[in-house]
Amino acid sequence: MRRTVPIRPLILLLMLLVAGSAQGGAALELAGRLTQGGLLIGRVAPGARVRLDGDTVRVAPDGRFVIGFGRDAPPAHMIEVTQPDGGIERHRLEVALRQYRIERVDGLPEKTVTLPPEYRARRARETSMVRKARAIISDRLDWEQGFILPARGRISGVYGSQRILNGKPRWPHYGLDVAAPTGTPVVAPAGGIVRLAEPDFLLEGGILVIDHGFGVSSTLMHLSRIDVAVGEEVKKGQQVGAIGATGRATGPHVDWRINWRAVRLDPGLVVDLPAGAGTRQTEAR
Repeated sequence: MRRTVPIRPLILLLMLLVAGSAQGGAALELAGRLTQGGLLIGRVAPGARVRLDGDTVRVAPDGRFVIGFGRDAPPAHMIEVTQPDGGIERHRLEVALRQYRIERVDGLPEKTVTLPPEYRARRARETSMVRKARAIISDRLDWEQGFILPARGRISGVYGSQRILNGKPRWPHYGLDVAAPTGTPVVAPAGGIVRLAEPDFLLEGGILVIDHGFGVSSTLMHLSRIDVAVGEEVKKGQQVGAIGATGRATGPHVDWRINWRAVRLDPGLVVDLPAGAGTRQTEAR
């Protein structure tokens, strides 16, 4: 049996129960924010298979899975569920679009805008290390237990914002910045395995990548100190380092990023931020 069920964008917490399996049970559950930058946790019948826009999604034996949508994800997506009995259902997802803060700055010295050629080989090595750490797809389910902020402090930067320097668009900011004095403890936003721990990357400074399972990872940057090692298992809330201003940073803070595979997600959508934290300006409309 083939059915296509539209799922429209919701701004508040989303919980969907879409009936229609051959056995009359729930074919698909999704919980999260159906918006650009959003992470959604899903459940299907044990033994069912899931595809998102034609790509296979990892599913746990009990039917749990996780998906996400990037900063500039288009509004229309298709999730396909193949039931254990062979029945197929297709659910059309309508992802809410967002507006992001754009800042133009002109008159800057060119050397502060464009990376000098002598650093390009180093950056290639460093970005390759980050990609490899994030590419690990483990069986861990730490992502299902939710996330907490990695530090206490002021929210000084939000996901999606972008600067145009001397007329040249820079990469958007894909993280959530928490500013606090150097040495302020940084904790694991969720449990997992440390996949990268480097004290001195060119732009990121001290950097950690923590694997939460199923392709979900956290990256913590600009650390003044790293307290864990590659391969170490960490618990949610465990101290893993300290805030700093290492790498290319204008002041002490931790830049926290979440990925689902290669998709960059918004950490501000998976935690309860303090009132007035600043992410509302990029909320979906």
